[in-house]
Amino acid sequence: MWNPPTLRQLSVIPGLYVTEHVPLADKIIYMHFFCGACDWYVNEFDGTDLFFGLANLGDDQCAEWGYVSLQELKDLNIRGLEIDRDLHWKTCTAREIENIPRHCLCL
Repeated sequence: MWNPPTLRQLSVIPGLYVTEHVPLADKIIYMHFFCGACDWYVNEFDGTDLFFGLANLGDDQCAEWGYVSLQELKDLNIRGLEIDRDLHWKTCTAREIENIPRHCLCL
């Protein structure tokens, strides 16, 4: 993984289920990881390894909210391509992200 997050950066992300009462469109996205056409937008973290957020693996119709392991993101290497953390990411709501398909913001 290029630019893995530090413990300090991870510590500001709410724990799992802390924001489950927040509508999807209003969820705060704290980190963005990407590789090619694939994006992972992080909303919650278990403090150890598990993220909750939205994953779009290059197909807007199949994009979905769910869980992904930080270690699995770190371990991905496809013919030399690795996951990267967006160093220019600014915390915002899911609705503010143009790349998130609109159908992923509804309940």
